[in-house]
Amino acid sequence: MQEASEQAEAEAGKLIGEAQKTGENRKRELLLEAKEEIHKARLELDKDVREKRGELQRERNRIEQKEESLDRKIESLEQKEEALEARVSDVLATEERARELEQQKVYELERISSLSVEDAKNQVLDEARNAYRHDMAVMLRQMEETTREEADRKAKEIIVSSIQRYASDYVSEVTVSVVSLPNDAMKGRIIGREGRNIRAIETLTGVDLIIDDTPEAVILSSFDPIRREIARITIEKLIIDGRIHPARIEEMVEKARKEVDNTIKQEGDRAMFDTGIMGLHPEIVKLLGRLRYRTSYGQNVLQHSIEVCWLAGMMAAELGLDVVMAKRAGLLHDIGKAADFEMEGSHITLGADIARKYKEGPDVINAIQSHHGDVEPTSMVSVLVAAADAISAARPGARRENLETYIKRIQKLEEIANSFPGVEKSYAIQAGREIRVMVSPEKVRDDEMILKAREICKKIEDELDYPGQIKVHIIRENRVMDYAK
Repeated sequence: MQEASEQAEAEAGKLIGEAQKTGENRKRELLLEAKEEIHKARLELDKDVREKRGELQRERNRIEQKEESLDRKIESLEQKEEALEARVSDVLATEERARELEQQKVYELERISSLSVEDAKNQVLDEARNAYRHDMAVMLRQMEETTREEADRKAKEIIVSSIQRYASDYVSEVTVSVVSLPNDAMKGRIIGREGRNIRAIETLTGVDLIIDDTPEAVILSSFDPIRREIARITIEKLIIDGRIHPARIEEMVEKARKEVDNTIKQEGDRAMFDTGIMGLHPEIVKLLGRLRYRTSYGQNVLQHSIEVCWLAGMMAAELGLDVVMAKRAGLLHDIGKAADFEMEGSHITLGADIARKYKEGPDVINAIQSHHGDVEPTSMVSVLVAAADAISAARPGARRENLETYIKRIQKLEEIANSFPGVEKSYAIQAGREIRVMVSPEKVRDDEMILKAREICKKIEDELDYPGQIKVHIIRENRVMDYAK
């Protein structure tokens, strides 16, 4: 046992010695490897340092080169700036010298010509204006003719097409104001005992009865055509009935009033149906019916409104506008005439108020306000309604004028033409739709005639109210006469 223990110790010591020897060898190897790694790292670090130093040196060299270049550029700019300032000074001096020379030249010219600059300029402008006046007149005439021809052609196409498409029996109507009697004895019965019958009729209808020497006729006088119609129907019914006394008169007046109201409603409905305008307020329909008994210069206003409705709608269709709106505005454009006997204000103001009250659109209201030029039109519908109104009113036989008003308008037209220098005489013809103006050939040249016509037209437009249009025809004639001996 002891030997075995010693042997084991000996082996153990041997193993320990070998292990120590192996550890020493491994330690030396590791130290060598570490030294080699450190050496390699040192070498790489030295290499990187050298490269960085080289890059820094190259960058420093580039910066120094750029600084030198900038210094050279700054120096060059300073030199250019100095040269520019010198040139500016030379230019300013030259300008000052030129200004002095210009003033001296103007002074010499004024001294030689005895004219100031302003006088000379005005003289040159006057000469140029006179020299080119003929060219301006010729050019204006050509432009006007071209524009007028094109506008007239298009307008005629639209208007003629609309008028041809609208066919209507057009008869000028006047409200009846004379009632025929079967005999003169009926006058006494209408007057009644101590005038009680005539007083009852006048009180109940608001109409004045004029019974004079006119055979077999009674004249009705009233500013209101509705009242006049009620009185006419009442008297006719009393004549047929034969019983004329206050109680019967009152009964007949009531029947006549209901008959007229019924007729008014029927006429309003008929106007709506004939024109195809639906959705009107019932009160507006009644006002339309009242126009049946309203005339303007002998023209029935309801028939006129229906015609304006159709014409405006047809022209709107030709132009691609709102046909329904144009027809509605045309039908209602004179609606104020149904109330102008009962309310204060013009038919335009009353018509606009009525349309506004019953919720008509802004285009309709503006068409009513602008169809006589009282306000500016705000839409093409308003323009079409004004044109259709003028066409309807200007048709031959559509309206009749008071003789005195007609004569005054003709005289005013001739006075306007005669007020221009160079006009010898003038004649209004074609019922005042054309005026022929004779000018003196010594005072008015051919190239001035177009300008003279334009001036006369402008003054007529400003000072005279007239339906449709007036043609201004200027005539210039030279006559030479000699005798053969």
